[in-house]
Amino acid sequence: MVKEKREKKKWIYRGVKTKMEPYFYILPVMVLLVLMFGYPLIKSVIMAFQNYKLSNINNVYFNDLANFKKMFGDQNFLLLLKNSVVYVIVAVLGQFLLGMILALALKQKFRGRGLYQSIVFLPWAFSTFVVGLLFRWSFNGEYGVVNDLLMKIGVIDKGIAWLGTPGLSLVVIILAMIWMGIPFFGIMVLAALQSIPEEVYEAAEMDGCGIIKKFFFLTLPYIKPTIIITVLLRTIWIFNSFDLVVIVTGGGPANYSQTLPSYMYTKAFSGYDFGLAGAFGLLLMVILGIYAVVFLKISNYDKAGDF
Repeated sequence: MVKEKREKKKWIYRGVKTKMEPYFYILPVMVLLVLMFGYPLIKSVIMAFQNYKLSNINNVYFNDLANFKKMFGDQNFLLLLKNSVVYVIVAVLGQFLLGMILALALKQKFRGRGLYQSIVFLPWAFSTFVVGLLFRWSFNGEYGVVNDLLMKIGVIDKGIAWLGTPGLSLVVIILAMIWMGIPFFGIMVLAALQSIPEEVYEAAEMDGCGIIKKFFFLTLPYIKPTIIITVLLRTIWIFNSFDLVVIVTGGGPANYSQTLPSYMYTKAFSGYDFGLAGAFGLLLMVILGIYAVVFLKISNYDKAGDF
C-alpha cells in the first residue's frame, strides 16, 4: 500500500514537472521582456496623464487629460496625421510591389543568382542611420548627386531643394524607406515562393493555365499568409519609425515631413515634455492595435492558404 502511494506521488510529480517545464524555459525571456519593455510601457502610459517635464522635474503631478487636449489641439496635428498615413501607405505599397517583383525574379534560375541576391539584399543590412545620411547627402540641394545627375541628363535646369521644399521632403523619406525595406519583402516572399510544390505548377500547365492565371490562382493563394503577416509587420514598423525623419530632414520644413512618431520624439527629447510625448505614444498604440485587429479581420488571415 505504501509502495503504491509512493508510485502515485512520483507519477503526479512527473506530470506536474512535464506541464511546468515549458514555463521554466520561457521564464528568463519573460523576465527580460517585463523589465525591458513592460516597465517602460507602463511608465509611458502613466506619464501620458501627468505633467512630466524634465525642465521642471520637481513639479510632476497628474493633470488628467490635459496632455491629450494639448495633443489634439496642436495646430500641426492634422498635418502630422496626414503625413503619417501617406508615409505608411506609399512606403508599404512600394516595398510590397518591388519586393514581389524582386522575389519572382530571384526564384528563376540564372547565372550569378547568388551574387545578385547578396547585392540586392544589402539595403536591409545597413543601419537606418547610414541610410538616412546616404539620402540626406544624395538629395542635398547644393551638392547632392541626384540634382547633379538630373541636370546632366537635362531633366532640370537648376538644383531642387528636395529637403527644404514642402511635399518633396516627405517624398525623399518615403523613397529612403522603400529602398531600405524592399529586401525584407523580397526575402519573405521568396521563401514563401520556394515552398510551393512544383507539381502544382506542372498540373496547372497540363490543364492549360497561362502565366497570369497561375500567378493569381496558384501563387498568390499559396503565399497569402506570408503577404498578410509581412504587410502587417511592415506597416507597424514603418508607422512607428521616426529615425529616418530625424536624420534626413529633422521634420522640416515647417513640419511638412514630420510624422506622429517623429513629432513625439521631438517633444520628448527637444521640448523635454515627456507627458505630451506619452500621450502621443498612447495614441500610436491605440491606432496600431485597432489597425492590427481590423487588418487581420478583413484579410481573413485565419483562412489564408486554404484551398
